[in-house]
Amino acid sequence: MGVALTRSAQWTAAGYGTGTLEMTPLNESILNEITKFVESFSYEYPQEAKFIFVEPLEWKTNLEPSAFQSGYIVSETTATSEEVDKEGQPLLLLSVPNIKVRSFGQLSKLLSIVKGKKVQEAQACIEANRDPVVKILGSDYGEMKEESTTLSILDTITKDDTSYIKRKVAILLKQLDLHLLNHSLKHISLEIRLNPGVFKKDIDLLKRFSGKGEHTVLESIDYTSDYEFSNGCRAPPWRQIRGEICYLLVKPHDVETLWITCSAEGVFLNGGKKEEEGEINYERQGEIYKDLVTCLKDKSPVFSENISKQDIQITEEQQKDNQIYEKPKTEDSPVADSEKSKMEKNQINFGKSHMTKRLEPSLNWRATVDYKDHKSSVKDSQEEKQGKLEKSSASTSSGRAQLLRKGGEKVEETVSESSSESEEDEEPPDHRQEANADLPSEYWQIQKLVKYLKGGNQTATVIALCSMRDFNLAQETCQLAIRDVGGLEVLINLLDTDEVKCKIGSLKILKEISYNPQIRRNIVDLGGLPIMVNILDSPHKSLKCLAAETIANVAKFKRARRVVRHHGGITKLVALLDCGQNSTEPTQPSLYETRDVEVARCGALALWSCSKSHSNKEAIRKAGGIPLLARLLKTSHEDMLIPVVGTLQECASEENYRAAIKAERIIENLVKNLNSENEQLQEHCAMAIYQCAEDEETRDLVRLHGGLKPLASLLNNTDNKERLAAVTGAIWKCSISKENVIKFREYKAIETLVGLLIDQPEEVLVNVVGALGECCQEYENRVLVRKCGGIQPLVNLLVGINQALLVNVTKAVGACAVEPESMAIIDRLDGVRLLWSLLKNPHPDVKASAAWALCPCIENAKDAGEMVRSFVGGLELVVNLLKSDNKEVLASVCAAITNIAKDQENLAVITDHGVVPLLSKLANTNNDKLRRHLAEAISRCCMWGRNRVAFGEHKAVAPLVRYLKSTDTNVHRATAQALYQLSEDADNCITMHENGAVKLLLDMVGSPDQDLQEAAAGCISNIRRLALATEKARYT
Repeated sequence: MGVALTRSAQWTAAGYGTGTLEMTPLNESILNEITKFVESFSYEYPQEAKFIFVEPLEWKTNLEPSAFQSGYIVSETTATSEEVDKEGQPLLLLSVPNIKVRSFGQLSKLLSIVKGKKVQEAQACIEANRDPVVKILGSDYGEMKEESTTLSILDTITKDDTSYIKRKVAILLKQLDLHLLNHSLKHISLEIRLNPGVFKKDIDLLKRFSGKGEHTVLESIDYTSDYEFSNGCRAPPWRQIRGEICYLLVKPHDVETLWITCSAEGVFLNGGKKEEEGEINYERQGEIYKDLVTCLKDKSPVFSENISKQDIQITEEQQKDNQIYEKPKTEDSPVADSEKSKMEKNQINFGKSHMTKRLEPSLNWRATVDYKDHKSSVKDSQEEKQGKLEKSSASTSSGRAQLLRKGGEKVEETVSESSSESEEDEEPPDHRQEANADLPSEYWQIQKLVKYLKGGNQTATVIALCSMRDFNLAQETCQLAIRDVGGLEVLINLLDTDEVKCKIGSLKILKEISYNPQIRRNIVDLGGLPIMVNILDSPHKSLKCLAAETIANVAKFKRARRVVRHHGGITKLVALLDCGQNSTEPTQPSLYETRDVEVARCGALALWSCSKSHSNKEAIRKAGGIPLLARLLKTSHEDMLIPVVGTLQECASEENYRAAIKAERIIENLVKNLNSENEQLQEHCAMAIYQCAEDEETRDLVRLHGGLKPLASLLNNTDNKERLAAVTGAIWKCSISKENVIKFREYKAIETLVGLLIDQPEEVLVNVVGALGECCQEYENRVLVRKCGGIQPLVNLLVGINQALLVNVTKAVGACAVEPESMAIIDRLDGVRLLWSLLKNPHPDVKASAAWALCPCIENAKDAGEMVRSFVGGLELVVNLLKSDNKEVLASVCAAITNIAKDQENLAVITDHGVVPLLSKLANTNNDKLRRHLAEAISRCCMWGRNRVAFGEHKAVAPLVRYLKSTDTNVHRATAQALYQLSEDADNCITMHENGAVKLLLDMVGSPDQDLQEAAAGCISNIRRLALATEKARYT
């Protein structure tokens, strides 16, 4: 940033520390790039954002203290941040009109406060702090020469381990500086057109005829800088504005070394470089020559003499050059594109930096209903096919051979992966750098280092590994550069050596680059995972840590997780968790400071990634992972807790794990960590509770350990959407228990949930609506939701397409419809029509949930019969749903028909649509839920015309008698009522008697259920009357 501001930016006055920035297009562009960098700093680099500047950045501002709100202490003339350093000094201090800022986090917040005046504020800051890098990092960084590499930065920092963050900030600022320099070239190219190709051709030609010997034209000719900008020039951008292209160091045979400037005007000598300054004196010395050869002829007699002898050869070479440089102009040759690609380098992309990437699997809240298993199995089969196709393309010949060997041995197994597997599991298509792609200089520099790795001795290997780590390995170009030149094979082979330093260096690089999905797949293809699994047995704890962290990065897709399991990796990773077993107090800081705990943390990270597979979850359980995870959960250190809770969260989807989690008293610690200040930890604890709360005992434990109150309080913070989704999910599952609902009402959670029905992502809405659906089973909560204005947003959600959301919202609307006042609002908002339209949804869960919701709507609507008839084709749609194969759909539709048939006109219509034969066809079922609602529907449909006779004709009576043998009292009651209605027909009475109905009904006459008593007695009475009438007819 320092070089770009002092050299590229345009100042009104010369000299250091004076002048202001002119508002030129170039300056405005530079300021915009700086504000973008600072604004995004807090969330892209949260750790580095907390770094305290060596000296504060201080400038005059027009901001008033009143502009600062939460997080600041404000008075009439001052504003100070609540965030302070170790000495208690605020990181932002405004004392009108002066402001002092001491961290990137506060700079980022400041830009969000100034809003429309960001560029002006950045300008004022830079004008007052002409060398901000020195103030941020200290004078030792400011004094570093331009050509200093990251190795020299590393040397200044490794002396003090606490300065690791400082190193990261230094690298980020260096990247920003390069980005600003390259960015400024776009504006330079608009002002002045440079043609470096002409000089490049001459210089390359002269290099061929230079060297030791009498007949060479020069001793040597070299560029003063190896760095080439994207436009082909080597001069710094602030000199390119003056038309300068590059600088040369020429050593003739007969005169002193010449320092030459090549520019758009021509060629001339410059003042050279002085050792003490380390920078070229760019001022012109002498006249301007038309080209480089003319200049050298004038300055060196020997060059002039020798060049004349080489005229014939030079002419031939020039002809060859012309073929290379001119032919592509007409034929778009790929060779020319390749040459061009080497000239256009170093495009810095800040968006792809993964320096602070979170290491956890992402939450996939859409996979929360039954249909997720089907989708998962379909996706898994696609992954298998894709994986087999991808195996045919290895990055090198050796990799390809290895794959062919493995192809014969490998037998693909069908594994049921857990529903928590997300899009991240899909192996991405391989893509390589095209020959004509624009590649930065790092790409070629890394490839040189890989060559040293291949051919160097042990010392050269270690140096090459250290040098490679100085590059930004989070950048995709650097990652792919290592792979494309065969570096992955070398790095993996180094893991098989006996040299610990080489292993550590290799693993550190593999850990960084394995964030790239393509690199992950290549590591697996080349057999890297089994070697890493073996390293887990190493006595060196640093190696164990690095191997486990790399496995954590690689095991993001199904095939990699399977490889880890097949080579015994799960058992070894579980063994890493067994740290500090002799300590009675795992939460003591002394324990955490040991290397053992760091090993355990890395092991937990790897298990977290592996635990997305069902088979791996079972392997972790069998290896004794649950007790060890439970013990680690008692520590107070967040970086240990996050992967531990993350692993438990993934595994809690299995019933065996949920039972073990209860047995190990893990719920208590999950609840405790909900009160942590770490948002990521809160999120994973809430997600683990969400998974475990399927079980009633777990829901009670959450309440008994005081977990409902922190969950309710976390609803108020809506900025972190992932955490909000986890918290609302936990509340949803906990709300299944009525005792928990009472507590949530006490904590005002229901009002907060209603407020979250608007402007939230779908993964949050699914859980919010699910929680409200459970809460609204209680009368008080239904009234509360209505008074808080929750009915309208719920009805509005009925028009969505998210299936999980539709299932929950229909349940919530149905629960609210039980209350007549809420039903009136639903009807007015056209909610019943929307529910009815969902019966056409292709997903059976949505159909069933919509049909259940229609039952209370029809029951509580003022003029239900007319309302139902107003839906064109609605009754026919309901009857046709009786042809479904889904038991839940059938049960819900039967319940809806029971309510529809209460209106005689509607009963007549559905009879015409063939409801009787369709209901009769369902009679032979063993599902008690369907039996109950089917019997109720038959009972209600008997009240029209000759439907009683029709049910007998369609053989529905005999199966109904068998329902009386069920253990469910609700089935008994509904069946007795149906048989009572059917017994009005003589033929049906005969069928009942033949199938033993009388004996079963006699037992039910003594039931404590009055409705069941009356129906059973009525049915027996009808059968008995028929018998008496028959006897009487026989004797008369």
